[in-house]
Amino acid sequence: MRMIPSLFPSVVGGRDHVPGVEAEAAGLYPLAPDPDGLEQWIPGHALGISDRSLLAARIHRALVAPVREVMEAGGRRWRPAIGGQVVGVLGGDLARFSPILAAMEIAHTGSLMVDDVEDGAIVRRGRPAAHTVHGVATALNAGTNAYFAMDVALRRCVPDDVLLQGQMRELYMEALRAAHAGQALDIQGHREEMDQAVARGDAAGLLEAVRLTHRLKSGAMVGAGLEMAAQFTSAERPLRCALAAFGSALGTAYQITDDVADLHGVTRHGKATRRAGEDLHNGKITMPLAHSVHLMPTAQVNTLWQTLRTGSASWHEVEEAREAIEACGALTACEEEAHTLLQEAWAQLRPLLPDTPAVDHIHHSARTYLDENLFA
Repeated sequence: MRMIPSLFPSVVGGRDHVPGVEAEAAGLYPLAPDPDGLEQWIPGHALGISDRSLLAARIHRALVAPVREVMEAGGRRWRPAIGGQVVGVLGGDLARFSPILAAMEIAHTGSLMVDDVEDGAIVRRGRPAAHTVHGVATALNAGTNAYFAMDVALRRCVPDDVLLQGQMRELYMEALRAAHAGQALDIQGHREEMDQAVARGDAAGLLEAVRLTHRLKSGAMVGAGLEMAAQFTSAERPLRCALAAFGSALGTAYQITDDVADLHGVTRHGKATRRAGEDLHNGKITMPLAHSVHLMPTAQVNTLWQTLRTGSASWHEVEEAREAIEACGALTACEEEAHTLLQEAWAQLRPLLPDTPAVDHIHHSARTYLDENLFA
């Protein structure tokens, strides 16, 4: 199997740069208006306008620039990095697959913009969230439009293979539907499940609900990306399925570590991107809070939940709750769950991959992404 050595030294620590992906992202989402590229945004037969420069400027300002601003603010780029590693160890042409990796990162960026509107977040990656700069309507429209970059990317990646295009598009659309279902569950929250868990002293149903939300919202798209890499390299079905499961596990585990990171607060490049305990302050049930149900004394968890339930707790109360959750061992339980989830999926995948050092680097990178997020 052919591998691409230059890919691997750059995939851990800080922001990841996968060869070709940044350039492909700029091709799909240009840094400046492009009158000659209008057909990417508007079907040619619908244009019917003589001043292409003016139209390009308006489209760029409303659809492209908000997404580019969020992308340029930073981000680890671990999704395209892990996808690029998979393509490399399977002997695929990374340069040809780069549009897919770029489109995945663009779609992820768009989902963050939508999330920020739905969560009422005012900061993203140390900068004002897109909707606070461009308005809610523009942020939502630009964010959801980012999902369609994949359609252009597929035509660039496999222009002469309509069947493969269709197969990869089907995978992507399935993951996109799953992500929206996960977001729907996240928006509704899990208060009913939390109420029942606290009343019964049994967190099993609550943990199952939160895990499902994480798997749909965060795991599905990562799993689809790795399965698309497998399809692109003509991998056999058992390997495709194992890669999809590993990607889903990685995305889910990463979301679990993100829940933990929320309790610590997040600072990147010297800028605070999340205040410690924001989810608790908003009354959101995350994995650490769910694990607290079976790790805290019944009276303590009941008092804690009544304080947080309405999303109106003071920051002083949030700090007390945060300390109690950490003291009961919930963070450790989350960290162990995240790593176990990843390890079990890797144990199923590793025997199906080529026996080369580069293969084990995939696992090492994945573990590093989790650890970096835990201590961001």
